[in-house]
Amino acid sequence: QVQLVESGGGLVQAGGSLRLSCAASGPTFSRYPMGWFRQAPGKGREFVSFISTNGGRTYYADSVKGRFTCSRDNAKNMVYLQMNSLKPEDTAVYYCAVHTGSRPYYDLVSYDYWGQGTQVTVSS
Repeated sequence: QVQLVESGGGLVQAGGSLRLSCAASGPTFSRYPMGWFRQAPGKGREFVSFISTNGGRTYYADSVKGRFTCSRDNAKNMVYLQMNSLKPEDTAVYYCAVHTGSRPYYDLVSYDYWGQGTQVTVSS
């Protein structure tokens, strides 16, 4: 079983940056693609980013493309989400998760082992 712990959230002004981290436990971390999702108040959980096992492929939601960058360090069992040019609409709880299913990378049904989330608040 994989355990995930997100960190790095906080309060930032619009236009600012944050770097989220996701620490994973377990020896099989490098075998799994990983994803980032977010959930704003009163809304469903939505896809943000996906990264393949070796980091060679990344995908992003249109709303964050060009502003967010996902990376991973398998030697450290870590996944990162660099968020630049933040907007108030990026305010949400951000979660990392392990992609274990066969459905598309943007479908949260394909993900297991969610972290507890980290709050990101962007003020205008």
